[in-house]
Amino acid sequence: MMKEHAKLMKVISSAGEIIGRKKLQKMIYIAKKVNLPFYEKYNFHFYGPYSEELTLRIEELCNLGFINEVHEKKGGYFQYRYSLTDAGQEFLGHYELDLPPLKDFMLDLNEQNSRFLELVSTVLYFEGLEKDEVKDKVFTLKSKQRYTEEEIDEAYQYIEKIRDLVTKELTKH
Repeated sequence: MMKEHAKLMKVISSAGEIIGRKKLQKMIYIAKKVNLPFYEKYNFHFYGPYSEELTLRIEELCNLGFINEVHEKKGGYFQYRYSLTDAGQEFLGHYELDLPPLKDFMLDLNEQNSRFLELVSTVLYFEGLEKDEVKDKVFTLKSKQRYTEEEIDEAYQYIEKIRDLVTKELTKH
């Protein structure tokens, strides 16, 4: 079993249950952008940063029986729920994983809604640009989401908050 697969299992274990493929994608991307050791490659897609690599790893973990993926119809769309299986929990118990403590960080991310995480990950994707340029990108690329200036400011504040959280965890570790 590869180390990157085990890290994903640890994320799901730390979060308890993650509802939504988009949310899972954004949580891993945000973790990567705040310097946690995730190495999946991301490209910008319709819903923001997306990793085909991550999708394949999750599929492999489901096929191995380490992650439970529940597919449920919710109104006019399908929703996915991810949780660690008993076999996955047992496997993680035997696997040495050099990862900083993720629980508080992942729980915090998991409490956010997918729409907000999509905004946060989009801001992080363009973080090399000036704030006004990032806002223009968000308003252009995410026009259907109708994000407001206030929401973009909230995203920047949230990014600062989670970077502080990770820095505190890393200095403890």
